Amino acid sequence: MALRILLLTILFSGIGLAAPEAGVSDSAVADEPIKVVATFPVLKDLVQQIGRERVTVTSLLSGLENEHTYTPKPTDILAIREGRMLVQIGLGLEVWVDGLIKNADNHRLLIITTSKGVPLLKSQDSPTGSPSLGDPHIWLDPENAKRMVRHITEGLLKIDPAHKDDYLKSQAQYIQDLDRTQQRLMTKLKSLQNKKIISHHAAWSYFARRFGFTIRGSIASQAGAEPSAKHLSDLIRMIKAEKIRVIVSEPQLNPKLPQILAQETGAKVVVLTPIPGALPGAETYRAMIEYNVNQLVDALKD
Repeated sequence: MALRILLLTILFSGIGLAAPEAGVSDSAVADEPIKVVATFPVLKDLVQQIGRERVTVTSLLSGLENEHTYTPKPTDILAIREGRMLVQIGLGLEVWVDGLIKNADNHRLLIITTSKGVPLLKSQDSPTGSPSLGDPHIWLDPENAKRMVRHITEGLLKIDPAHKDDYLKSQAQYIQDLDRTQQRLMTKLKSLQNKKIISHHAAWSYFARRFGFTIRGSIASQAGAEPSAKHLSDLIRMIKAEKIRVIVSEPQLNPKLPQILAQETGAKVVVLTPIPGALPGAETYRAMIEYNVNQLVDALKD
């Protein structure tokens, strides 16, 4: 209750937060960049690739937080209050965003859910007691990222139809770039024989399916839940029996458990990131995908 009062006080303090006057159309401010709010850095990057100089994008997460346990800040409401478009993944990943949207009370806000129409894998990482809507980590497959880009383009066209040709040209160029990146990585992967890995948490199914890795198990089977001693013992036996050489960790998660498994089995911990900006060399979506594949190729080489 105290947090809600604080947020409402900030919102209605009158410091530059007045809503646009009735009758003011988007064309009246067409020369100003469109203010877009993205829930994740990956979405920020995709919006920037399509909107370029026509947009200014704020990401609510920086890339170092755990998306399942993120606690919104008062500045998040301010960003949404002033935004023209909000881009989210959906599928219950951003459980915290609906409350922000409601409190921001921005009736001009266009909400783009980028998971619409994406073929989903079964989620193995839902918080305990929460219904599963499908695995939300869709962006880790570049083929899904293309569909997400198209949703973003459609949103920008609704807000700013005068620059339709620019947005469509940027979309076509970016999809071509994604295709080239994916083809280059597939060529690198051909030489690998053993592609079995253990993941820290179940975020990598789309990535593994696209690039041919086999996830034999995850340390944390559910978001926000600690693994049991039996589960860890079973993983240790599996790693030894199947000669699994790589345990994937993430900068957003505690590295202690992957390190313990590595010490017990001789496997190598490889730190990958599901979110751009969390590791040097992985600042954009394309760079992140390339970084993750290259790290695994180096670790799994015979």
